[in-house]
Amino acid sequence: MTRNFDPTIREFVSCLAQKQPSFKVASKDVRVLSQPSDFYANLLNIIRRARRRIFLSSLYIGFSETELINALDDALRTNPGLHLYLNLDYNRSTRPGPSSPILSLLPLLRNYEHRVHISLFRSPKLSAAMSNIVPPRFNEGWGTWHAKIYGSDDEVMISGANLNKAYFSNRQDRYLHFSAQPALADYCFSFLQAVSGFSYRVLATPDGHALHWDDTSVLPWQIQAKAERVLSQFQTKHLFSSVSSTSEEQTNSSDVVIFPVIQAGQFNIREEEHTLSMLFDHLASRENRSDQEPIMNLTSGYFGLSKEYQDLILKSNVGCSIIAASPKANGFYGSGGLSGLIPEGYTLLEKRFMSAVRAASRPCSNNHNVSLKEWERAGWTYHAKGIWLSPSVDSPPVLTLFGSTNLNSRSTNLDTELSFVMATSSDELRQKLQEEIKGLHRWAVPWKGGERKVRWRTKAIVALVGGML
Repeated sequence: MTRNFDPTIREFVSCLAQKQPSFKVASKDVRVLSQPSDFYANLLNIIRRARRRIFLSSLYIGFSETELINALDDALRTNPGLHLYLNLDYNRSTRPGPSSPILSLLPLLRNYEHRVHISLFRSPKLSAAMSNIVPPRFNEGWGTWHAKIYGSDDEVMISGANLNKAYFSNRQDRYLHFSAQPALADYCFSFLQAVSGFSYRVLATPDGHALHWDDTSVLPWQIQAKAERVLSQFQTKHLFSSVSSTSEEQTNSSDVVIFPVIQAGQFNIREEEHTLSMLFDHLASRENRSDQEPIMNLTSGYFGLSKEYQDLILKSNVGCSIIAASPKANGFYGSGGLSGLIPEGYTLLEKRFMSAVRAASRPCSNNHNVSLKEWERAGWTYHAKGIWLSPSVDSPPVLTLFGSTNLNSRSTNLDTELSFVMATSSDELRQKLQEEIKGLHRWAVPWKGGERKVRWRTKAIVALVGGML
């Protein structure tokens, strides 16, 4: 399976295939989209092509997304055998008020009661007692459902984008679409079904809706043991399946391999951490065996690397070029109240990171340096996240990490994430990934955070809730 991959990642891919489920794909079936408008148009087309199932996973669906809701309604009306499955975050989707996201979904639930299935995941980090104290807008700080999966039938699009207007127009993210992939689509659908087993089910009622908890053996805020068991067994099952189902014909026709990795720290599922640790260990083991100097590109719209990831970068000799959101490109820029301090909080985290870079003697002038840029585009916000690995500074990526993770402490420990590692030997797909990097760097400038002042109250808040950023 690995003989055609670049030597930089060949052994890593072979080792990862023994630990994670894997899917072989032909590069002709992979599209790398670059614009929010492309993401939205592709999403609508995925829905329109559906005949058996539509499965959408997001933090939430915006209240005013009439065109999207109408597209779902049209698909259900014209295809009597079609089922719609939605996996959303409980706290974000049930915010009180007339524009609560859940309200826009009720017409679908009423009109197609037996074919629309809505699951709301509630993080158990927020106890029942705390949920009665914490204001609704802040209870998401204890963890969210964060996986972004948009599929129908045998195709699926993986992104970090949510489903509201900004993500369709002027909020930059990443989007990879896989067509004619029944095994990968089945995996994503089955993952969402597994999570539905420890989520609320939304039911339509005459005066609105009700939330039903199916499992009477466990309370909604005490699902840790069940979730860990279900997710671990799910991955083990698919690992064995992917090993046993690989045919020689499939392997020879595939120049892409994809590994799904689940990160759910609150359930003791830390596949993303283990995968990245393995990658850095592998790169370190190759330092004396190759003349090439690999380069890593990394980005996060909410840049506050977890300590584990900081250590991996700072202790490595691999060059790392990082893009973070500028304060103006942060989604919380201009918000009222405490939320308005969040961009400044990320500036503080960036300052601390760059201090650690200097202390580790990493900001050197050769290809081993760690550099930080900030993304800013007038009228836009930044939400992209992921990693690209290239064999050298002059060659396009051979591997990328994409999906929902922001690679920060929150993603590592609080949110429930599904991301993917994709390795490829296809020159054409590698070039598309290189163009993706260039597109993000187009709006990136050298980091200016060192010049910015951070107020004492922001420092105090970060000290209290920094792990929630």
